[in-house]
Amino acid sequence: MHPLLERLRGGLIVSVQVHRPDDPLRNPDAMARMAGAAVAGGAAAIRCGGIGGPDDVRAISAAVDVPVIGLWKDGREGVYITPTARHVHEVADAGAHIIAVDGTRRPRPDGRSLADSIAAVHDRGLVAMADVGTRGDALAAVAAGADVVATTLSGYTPDSPPGDGGPDLDLVRVLASELPVPVVAEGRYHQPEHAAAAIAAGAYAVVVGTAITSPGWLTAQFRKALPALPAAAPVRDADRTEADA
Repeated sequence: MHPLLERLRGGLIVSVQVHRPDDPLRNPDAMARMAGAAVAGGAAAIRCGGIGGPDDVRAISAAVDVPVIGLWKDGREGVYITPTARHVHEVADAGAHIIAVDGTRRPRPDGRSLADSIAAVHDRGLVAMADVGTRGDALAAVAAGADVVATTLSGYTPDSPPGDGGPDLDLVRVLASELPVPVVAEGRYHQPEHAAAAIAAGAYAVVVGTAITSPGWLTAQFRKALPALPAAAPVRDADRTEADA
């Protein structure tokens, strides 16, 4: 096992990403500050990049002193998490220590194999994390040379069980008992109790993203818990006071 992975054992990895191009936090400096706050709170590592790609990875790598798991989401369907060797090299150039790639058995946009992407990570002397959706994906990823497997895509691929709002602890349990590499739990870990359950199920570490680093999602959860209110009437000029001026 790569010595860098020892720093993740039993730890919380915080995913610092935005998921929409119009997110107000889509800015490398904002992402770097968010990552710094997560490290101050005890994050063992930061997973980052997303649609911000190398720019976000570069800013965060310069801002924190914990391992950085870099990725680049290029596209919105099929294989789009660091989908090719070209993406791997650009994320490596941005300063990532571990590179997350789509670890499923689906075809890649350049027609090459998962093993090619993993080889590109290893050519840079870095750690390859395979994001998988099923047991079959995980076994194939390990055979292709993955150093660590994450359950990121369970519930998001056609052949994985549909997500029911909670994490896929069953997949964590199965992979932790069968694989010769560390298994990282990721995907819909929205409560502290979920993270604790993943470690109890055998996870090497746990990734939490939305529930920590998405103010919009968090705000929506609180708002949904409140009684519905009638739509507010628009403010007319005649309603304004001197204090509004």
